[in-house]
Amino acid sequence: MIMLITAEAADRIELKDLVDRFSVAADDKDAQAQTLMFTEDATVDSYRGSELISSYKGREAIGNAFGSFLARFDTVFHINGQQTVKIDGDTATGTAYCQVVLIGKNEEGKNVMTTQGVRYTDTYKKVNGEWLIASRASNFVWTDTKVVE
Repeated sequence: MIMLITAEAADRIELKDLVDRFSVAADDKDAQAQTLMFTEDATVDSYRGSELISSYKGREAIGNAFGSFLARFDTVFHINGQQTVKIDGDTATGTAYCQVVLIGKNEEGKNVMTTQGVRYTDTYKKVNGEWLIASRASNFVWTDTKVVE
């Protein structure tokens, strides 16, 4: 049995794959790969609650910030959850949920695990047939930190 998928279904699959590849690159601490998933003029704003904690514009600034952040940890682990998208031609908007685990040493040399619940609010743009992130608002909804063995 041959099944055909619609263009919209294909776009939804590609957008989910983009979000998942972004998280895998973070787990691999590959900021360069993450950077290439953004448009040249992309923006990334991060919030803790309603407070803006960082803002970056352009691939270079985004890549430098991600690389510096990921280098602070020995282990990075993302678990992606639900994603909703609205597609309008070569642009789309979406919300994706993620649980992030970061393990690194504190000032006393102890391993500290920080677990965060993150909600990404994204705008996507199809460039040369490939979906990229044009803007991302990362909202760190909750954080739990503890010393681990």
